[in-house]
Parts: sequence; structure tokens; C-alpha cells
Amino acid sequence: MRYAAYALLPAELVLGLCLVAGIRIPGPVLAGAEAAVVLLLAAEAVGYLRLRRRGLSARAALGRLVPEPVLRLVGHELRLLASLGRWVARRPHGVGPGVRAFPHARDQAALMYGFAFVCVVETVGMSYLLAPWPVVHAVFLVLDVYTVLFVLGLHAASATRPHLLTAEALRVRQAAHVDVRIPLERIAAVRRESLFSHGKAEGELNLAVGSETSVTVELTEPVPAPRLLGAPRPVRVVRLHADDARALVRAVGEAREAYGSRGALTPGRTAPCPVPDPPS
Repeated sequence: MRYAAYALLPAELVLGLCLVAGIRIPGPVLAGAEAAVVLLLAAEAVGYLRLRRRGLSARAALGRLVPEPVLRLVGHELRLLASLGRWVARRPHGVGPGVRAFPHARDQAALMYGFAFVCVVETVGMSYLLAPWPVVHAVFLVLDVYTVLFVLGLHAASATRPHLLTAEALRVRQAAHVDVRIPLERIAAVRRESLFSHGKAEGELNLAVGSETSVTVELTEPVPAPRLLGAPRPVRVVRLHADDARALVRAVGEAREAYGSRGALTPGRTAPCPVPDPPS
């Protein structure tokens, strides 16, 4: 079924481009292509039900039928759309009893709203220019409207998915594609540090907002921070941004002390330096 999907999806894309370009496609060809897609979806549904009957979870069953990158991309899009609903309803994700939330979307709001406004203007302009070609107009209208929703969804995901601190872990997040859990016992140092340039380095995760990070967390052991498409990425240094960086650093220090870890660090300080040797 996976090989059939790899063959049908490019074929559907080619047919769509031909229709947009005004190329006349024979009726039997279109009917055959649509029938093949319906049969593939039906086969996927039957395979999913069989895997569920064998005891696999919904996530595991989907993983057997759908490639991991595709599954992650679809999940990302669904989280963006769900974030729009949470944003309107003012219901942040993951916040509950015993959980402290630290927002981080304030400094990007103006940029995202400006970007969304530009997309709206572009949508209106393209709609006017493409009015003589109804098919092309409809395709670009759908793409433009989805682009506006995508931009708003990115900001909504950042606004409704704040960093979270519990009694056991710090959960750092960015939009709908980053969600990393850092156990408190693995935090070696946490400090407030404003940085505006972040070079790519192995073992580092930079979650900049408006090109800025304001908190640096150093770890004793790496934690997994997989990329968007699922590629593994262990990290030992995490840089993030919070609207109130001092409050986040202070809260992490207090949580570590309460957790009872040996060598807990006070807020905003790194691990003590070794005692130097006496002068000769």
C-alpha cells in the first residue's frame, strides 16, 4: 500500500497541474485516477482496523501504514489548527493544577500580525489578478487563505503552548513543532542570558523568539529533542525565550531545591568552579 501511495500521489499532482494549465484530460483517465485513490484509502482503512485488532495502539497502527515524516507533518498541521481554537477560547495547552506556565510569544506578536496582514493583502491582489481564470483563481485562493491560517496558527501555537514547569521537569516548547521535556535532575545550570545570534552547534537547541533567547539551560546528560520530521537530536544545552525570563530562572531554581537534587543551583548561577591549587 505504501508503494501504491508513492505512485498515486505524484500522478494526482501531475493531473492537478494539467487541469490548472487548462490541458484537457480524458474522462476515463480522471475517473480511473479517482477510483485508484478511493481504493487506496479503503485498503488503508482496512489495514488500520486489522492492526488495531492485533492490539496495536492508534499511533503505532498509523506508523505502520503512513511514513513517519508524513505522519509528523500531518500532526503538526492539526496542532496548528487546534491552537487556533484554543487561542480563541483562551485555553492554553498543558496548564493544570501543579503546573506553572511561562508565556513566550509576546515579542513576536507584532511580526506575526504584520506577516498575516501582508498575506491578506497578497490574497486580495492575487484574487483580483486571476479572476479571468476561474480554475487558477480557485486554486490560489485556497492556498492563500490556508497561508493566512498557517501564519495565525503559528502565533496561536506559541501563545497557547507556553513553557511549563512541574515538580519533576521543565517542558520547553516552541509553536507546535518543539516540545522537549527536561528532568530537573539533569539541569546543571540555569541562567538569564540574552543572545541575539545563534550559530548551529552539535548538541545545542536554540528556541529563539524574535531572534532572541533570554534563558540558557545546561544539562548534565543529553535529552532527546527530535526534529520536525523525526530525526534524532540529543541536546545538552537549551536556549529559550520567556516573556519573564527572571521569573522562569527563579522558578526552576526553586523547583530544583524542592526536588532535592544534590548540587542544586541557585537561580541565575552556574555550577561552582573548582578550587584552584595553592601558589607554589
